[in-house]
Parts: sequence; C-alpha cells; structure tokens
Amino acid sequence: MRIVLTGVSCVGKSTIGKMLADKVDYKFFDFDYEIENYFNRPISFLKREFLTEHSYRKEARVVLSKILEENEDDFIIAMPPSGLMDSYWRIIKQDDSLVTVVLKDRAKNILQRIRFYDDYSNPIEVEQSKESEKYYLKEISLDIEYFGRTYNRANYQYRIDGKSASEAVDDLEALLLA
Repeated sequence: MRIVLTGVSCVGKSTIGKMLADKVDYKFFDFDYEIENYFNRPISFLKREFLTEHSYRKEARVVLSKILEENEDDFIIAMPPSGLMDSYWRIIKQDDSLVTVVLKDRAKNILQRIRFYDDYSNPIEVEQSKESEKYYLKEISLDIEYFGRTYNRANYQYRIDGKSASEAVDDLEALLLA
C-alpha cells in the first residue's frame, strides 16, 4: 500500500508515519526532508525564491513525482498541510494506488506538540508565554480551517484527539491494513 499522510503542522504526520512504517516494514518519506535533499538547501531558503506558496509547490512537485515514480513498493509519505492542494493534488489524484489520510487534532493538542526550527531546519528551543500560546492557538486554528477545505479529498480522515502516537499508529494500522 502506498499511503500519503497530510494534516496541519505538528499534528504528528512524521512521528506517526515513521512509527507506522517501521511497524509494518514500509519505506518512510518525510516530504520536507526529501525537498531539502533534492534541492540541496533548506526549505526556508528555497521558499524565499518564490513569490507565493503556490509557486513554491509548483516547483516542489517534482520531488513528489520522483518519489512516486521510483517507489512502487509499500511506503508512507508525510506531506505538508498543503498535501492535497493544487500541484500536489494534481499528481496524487492521478495515481489510483495512493491512499490519502488526513490526520486531525484539536488546536490545543497540536500546541503541546509544536516545534520550532531555525532557517537551516535545526530544532530550536522557544519558551512559550501565555501571549505566545494564545497567538499560536489562533494560528493553528486558522491553519486547520484553511487547509481543512481540501481534506474532504482524502480517502480517510483520522482524528487523533490527543491520543498518543502509538495509539494512533495502532488505529491507523487497523483502519488501513486490516
């Protein structure tokens, strides 16, 4: 099975996708990591070359095509929140072998998992204040609303609802591979 995971940032796509892939012996691809390898530079620098996210995705779609063409065996790919939008969606919808899954959770649960990265994609520590938490909750909620408009395109939508990653992996294994 060839599985595409998407959902808003920090919902757990990479963690859950990697754990599920390890459990069922599938290949795992983190799309952001694959983009950085393909273009040989961090995404933050790559995105600066484009006026819009749409034009960035139009360029980055070559990486998705490459992964799909070079991997006929079972795999899981963790896509960005825009995984079911424009350039990516045009590729995904043409491939009947792909199973698309949206991971969903509440903004307050996602806030607990939020991670920050510098321009070189290295994790950094950021201390949260009450004001910053309020700001990020609002931003996460806006992302859920914005990207959620495309989530009805997915074959499945899975609500994490604060479950642990291992519980989510078990649920997804039963849903997809039973």
